[in-house]
Amino acid sequence: MDERRTLYPEFEPYRTGMLEVGDGHSLYWELSGNPEGKPVVFLHGGPGGGSSPSHRRQFNPDKYKILVFDQRGCGRSTPHASLEANTTWHLVDDIETLREKVAEVDRWMVFGGSWGSTLSLAYAQKYPERVTELVLRGIFLFDESEVDWLYRRGGASQQYPDGWDEFVAPIPDEEHGDLVTAYRRRLTGDDRAVQLEAAKAWSKWEAVTVTLLPSPDTEDHFTGDDVAVAVARIENHYMANGGWLKEGQLLWGASKLRGIPGVIVQGRHDCCTPPAAAWALKKAWPEVELNIIPDGGHLYSEPGVLDGLIRATDRFAG
Repeated sequence: MDERRTLYPEFEPYRTGMLEVGDGHSLYWELSGNPEGKPVVFLHGGPGGGSSPSHRRQFNPDKYKILVFDQRGCGRSTPHASLEANTTWHLVDDIETLREKVAEVDRWMVFGGSWGSTLSLAYAQKYPERVTELVLRGIFLFDESEVDWLYRRGGASQQYPDGWDEFVAPIPDEEHGDLVTAYRRRLTGDDRAVQLEAAKAWSKWEAVTVTLLPSPDTEDHFTGDDVAVAVARIENHYMANGGWLKEGQLLWGASKLRGIPGVIVQGRHDCCTPPAAAWALKKAWPEVELNIIPDGGHLYSEPGVLDGLIRATDRFAG
């Protein structure tokens, strides 16, 4: 096997800013790499996860013009953890606004992992003429079975029973039948202490399921106050509303992707977004290249997953 590829060396954005997108929301964005290079937009996970400096390093800075931004309510975007006018379709329109007003390009590559894969598919199916390629990781289609896998007993709880017990601990037994709703009441309530307790429990459960091996650093990041509140409130908001997608919508809409080159990088042992969704998408979109990583979990930073992603971006760099 060839040596696995890893992140490009650190580099800084050449432009940053805030973009008003309406509804009281202002998005943090940054452009990095080559201003004359191949345009790409990076869509982070969550919803509510925010971007990090290492995200831009998945692209060759000599060849790509890289737009990274924080979606509504998270990261450096404002207002923090806001649920108002925060839906999948608001975010899809935000991507178009960023393309026109910030990147100033006609078409671009779309790259997204986890929730970012959901958003990438929704954007590409609404604006296929704007997408040159798709690179996706950890496919999440927002079908009911995927939400149940994470938030009902019998799914990921079987793999992480210890983490599950911590997740349900803040919720009385009589509310365990609908944990998304139970958490929603606490995350949107006025009691700050209750909200923070719920946010940290929700976000820690995510940190448990996304790592192939235990990662104290990942747990620390997800349970920091600001990150936990944004991730938990926004993610729960989306889960409670089915992502504003009809059941199976991203699969039956896959016909709109015909002609768009695509690569999916999927960890075999991904317990957050199991491989079944990537397999279903491959069957609905036969042209896409599906790479299942034998020693991969969910996170982009795992060696096999990262190798697959960078091989894809290098191939499409032109």
